[in-house]
Amino acid sequence: MINIEHNILRKDFPCADQIINGKRLAYLDSAATTLKPQCVIDEVKKHYTNETSNIHRGLYWLSENATSKFEATRDKISNFINSPDRSQIIFTKGTTESVNLVAQSYARHFLNKGDTILLSQMEHHSNIVPWQLVAEEKGITIKVIPINEKGEIILEEYQKLLTSDVKLVSVVYISNALGTINPIKEMIKLAHDVNAKFFVDAAQAVSHLKIDVQDLDADFLAFSGHKMFAPTGVGVLYGKLELLNSMPPYQGGGDMIDVVTFEKTTFNNLPHKFEAGTPPISAVIGLGIAVDYINTIGLDKIHSFETDLLNYGTNKLKSIDGLRIYGEAKLKTSVISFSLGDIHPHDIASLIDKEGIAIRTGHHCTQPLMKFFKVPATCRASFSIYTNQEDIDQLYKALIKVKKIFE
Repeated sequence: MINIEHNILRKDFPCADQIINGKRLAYLDSAATTLKPQCVIDEVKKHYTNETSNIHRGLYWLSENATSKFEATRDKISNFINSPDRSQIIFTKGTTESVNLVAQSYARHFLNKGDTILLSQMEHHSNIVPWQLVAEEKGITIKVIPINEKGEIILEEYQKLLTSDVKLVSVVYISNALGTINPIKEMIKLAHDVNAKFFVDAAQAVSHLKIDVQDLDADFLAFSGHKMFAPTGVGVLYGKLELLNSMPPYQGGGDMIDVVTFEKTTFNNLPHKFEAGTPPISAVIGLGIAVDYINTIGLDKIHSFETDLLNYGTNKLKSIDGLRIYGEAKLKTSVISFSLGDIHPHDIASLIDKEGIAIRTGHHCTQPLMKFFKVPATCRASFSIYTNQEDIDQLYKALIKVKKIFE
C-alpha cells in the first residue's frame, strides 16, 4: 500500500525523480526542508513570468492581482490552523524570525527581572537563543524542562517547574532531531493554570499534524513555509488578538505605518503592524498553493502514510547490528535519528551520498539535546509524502555497505 500511494504522490515532486552520483535519489532530509510540488513551482514561476508586481496601494491590474493572491494566502492559513481572525496571521521570514519577533516585541516589553521562561531540553537553537538574548538584558531566568531517555518530556517535572514566577513557556510541537510529538495541548493548559503564556514552535508539526490554534488555546504559534512544500523565505506567526495588539512593532518601515511625521509616527493595524517593508510576495503566494495541495491530500492521510513509513523504516534500521536510534517516544513522527557503532555520522553521510542518499548529520541545531544523549552528532533520516519503501531499502543497503567498510 505504501509504495502505490507514495509513488503516486512522488510524481508531483520533480526534484525527487533524478539521478545523483549515478543512483536514484533517495531524499531523506525532509525535516530540513521539503521538496516542492510542481503546482507550487508553477505558481511561483507564473508570478515572476507574467504577474510581477509589488502589493498593496498599486492601482493597476498587476498589483491588484498580486495583492489579491497574497492576501488570499492569509485567509488560507487562517482557515488551515483555525485562527479566529485573519488579522492574527503575521507573515515573517520563517519560524526563527517569528520567535525573535515575540522575544523582542512581547518578552522584552512585558517580562521583568525575576520572571522565568521555560524551554524544553529538545529545543532547536532558534527557540533558545532569542529568549537568552532577552533574558540577559532583562534579568529573566531560563529553566529547562527535562526529558527521558526515550526523548519524551517528563510532565511531572514540567509541572514542578510551573511556579508563579513563570511568565512564558516555549516548546517545540514536534522535535526536529527526534520526531517526538509533545503533548502540547496538555502543556498549554498547565501553563495557563499559572497564568503563563505559551509559544508553540510548530515548524516540524505543520506538514504532519492538523493544527487547531483554538483547540490548543495557544498564545503564539509559528511555522515555516519551506517545511510544508512552500518556498523558502516565508513563515507565519499566529498570536492571540489581545497580545498582538498590545505588542509594539518589531521593525519599522513601509506598510507598517499609519501616519509618519518627523515628530511622531502612528502604526498600522494588524496584521500589517508587524510586516515592515516589501514581503516575499512570490513565496507567500507559493505558500497558499502549498496549503491547497496539503488540503487536497488531507493531513490525516499524510499522517497515516508517514506513520507507516516510520514503522517500516524503524524496523528495517533496527535490524542492523550496532545501529542505535535516538528518540523512541511513544508518540513520534517520521524522523529517525541514529548512530552506527563508532562510525562518525559525517563519514556515514559522505559514503551513502555516493549511493544517491541524502540524509542530515550533525547536531541538528540541538546541541543541548546532543549533550543529553552524550553524542556530538547523529545521522537523521526524515520522511515525507514523496518518500517510499524503496528509499528506505536504499538507505538500509547503503548502511550495510558502510558497516562492512569499517569492519
